[in-house]
Amino acid sequence: MELRNVAIIAHVDHGKTTLVDELLKQSGAFRANQAVAERAMDSNDLERERGITILAKATSVEWKGTRINIVDTPGHADFGAEVERILSMVDGVVLLVDAAEGPMPQTKFVTSKALALGLRPIVVLNKVDKPDAEPDRALDEVFDLFSALDADEDQLDFPHLYASGRSGWCDAELDGDRKNLDALFNLIVNHVPAPKQVKKVEDDFRMLAVTLGADPFVGRLLTGRVESGHVKVGQTIQSISRIGQKIEQFRVTKIQAFRGLQMQDIDEAFAGDIVSIAGMTKTTVADTLCALAVEEPLEAQPIDPPTITVTFGINDSPLAGRDGKKVQSRVIRERLYKEAETNVAIRIADTPGGEAFEVSGRGELQMGVLIENMRREGFELSISRPQVIMRDEDGVKMEPVEEATIDVDDEYTGAVIEKLTGPRKGELVEMRPAGAGKTRIIAHVPSRGLIGYHGEFLTDTRGTGVLNRVFHGWTPHKGDIPGRRQGVLISMENGEAVAYALWNLEERGKMMIGAQAPVYQGMIIGEHSRDNDLEVNPLKGKKLTNVRASGSDEAVRLTTPITLSLEEAIAYINDDELVEVTPNAIRLRKRHLDPHERKRASRA
Repeated sequence: MELRNVAIIAHVDHGKTTLVDELLKQSGAFRANQAVAERAMDSNDLERERGITILAKATSVEWKGTRINIVDTPGHADFGAEVERILSMVDGVVLLVDAAEGPMPQTKFVTSKALALGLRPIVVLNKVDKPDAEPDRALDEVFDLFSALDADEDQLDFPHLYASGRSGWCDAELDGDRKNLDALFNLIVNHVPAPKQVKKVEDDFRMLAVTLGADPFVGRLLTGRVESGHVKVGQTIQSISRIGQKIEQFRVTKIQAFRGLQMQDIDEAFAGDIVSIAGMTKTTVADTLCALAVEEPLEAQPIDPPTITVTFGINDSPLAGRDGKKVQSRVIRERLYKEAETNVAIRIADTPGGEAFEVSGRGELQMGVLIENMRREGFELSISRPQVIMRDEDGVKMEPVEEATIDVDDEYTGAVIEKLTGPRKGELVEMRPAGAGKTRIIAHVPSRGLIGYHGEFLTDTRGTGVLNRVFHGWTPHKGDIPGRRQGVLISMENGEAVAYALWNLEERGKMMIGAQAPVYQGMIIGEHSRDNDLEVNPLKGKKLTNVRASGSDEAVRLTTPITLSLEEAIAYINDDELVEVTPNAIRLRKRHLDPHERKRASRA
């Protein structure tokens, strides 16, 4: 059977996963009456809730005697390390572009990687049935993007199709018959080359580990494409690191291949197959699995260095242990190291006291996903504000810079540019109209300046702006960037908040808790209207007398409190504050709960 290996790449929310669903349906991978969830490829709970792809996943369909292995890739820059490595095991890419939005920062990021590997993309203009779609403009922008990324002549001569993934059709002409996805299937078979058999099947087995998974029954599972030779279950093979050092020798206990959405056990894999292999204990992503006679590793993409670090500590507040079952530092440490085994983009380090752990990763979203997963598993944690990782080059302190691409209504451009280029030390790179009444702004902003900016950005643009960011490079340190301007309201008592007390405190600032919420000394209960912190008493009830007067005893009406999501809370806090995360609550608190300790720490 002929083979084709193809990845679907696109910016977040341009419709990759929905299109793969339709490809599976129309190729007969599902039975006619089989119950399948919408966006079947997003199998993880968080992926379904947030509507984004976090983990790359492969599937396989058969089309007229050809097996097509399709890899659905994440669209967020925080998970970009995974995308680069996946592209090294496919022979072609389908680049999906929203016909209304055109190419976005993540499109640029992923496309540059694909072009650099010499892949010839197929461009699919998706969502052409949207009222604001402009497929011709989007196509021109894709061509401009390719030429800006130094594509060669073959790559610039790309085939393109018009599609609506949700409606399940794809056509070479914009006004075609819009029946099915046959045009896309045929183009993949005809345009994407068959896997290059690096050498013949008789050669020694070699495979590059691209993604890492774990199975409770068989242990580590490494997925990749067999580059040469073949491998059988029960065969003894070895693994070599990127620099050619032998890591371990092991027996292959299981080989699995993708068939539809299911993984099927197979006895033998040949050159060109994308498979998962089990049996190793130490081998990880970017290592080469090979026959015992092989000495040279396959070339691998280096793993991107982390750009931010967050401290995960035990929850030591007075409310600790009420919600979660997993509260000891030993259990938290085990869980973090287990995460680092399968997620190569994060690194874990112990802190001197042993009560907290420094977790470094690619961005706030990646950290938020990890914390949310742990919280659902019953962990209680205290989380610090993210810190950007600096590096030293020839004695110069360097910091990471991100390229922010922003689409906003014309009336809000002034406010956005002022915030980015003023206090946040960003540089404006480009500004141009982007459709009716909208402007596209591209700026290079230090990563420090973007921590906590998203909430403020949504307020400035009345929730209509779209902000996308991608790692751009390193620049000399740009000096201080001011943090949050407002102070906070801190509880001075332990107990349950009283509605009357909160009602009286509303003139002091915005509340973050409602009546009867449990509070403790040192917990943050609201945002002060001024720039200093203020200690208040949320338990102070009304003094009762036996005199009644009309007008003074009206019912207390409280303003709805501000509720912060996990990522917003982590970005909101200052360096002397923590976020207390439990399965049922997200609370903000001061690092030192006792006011005298806080004073001592601020002097120090």
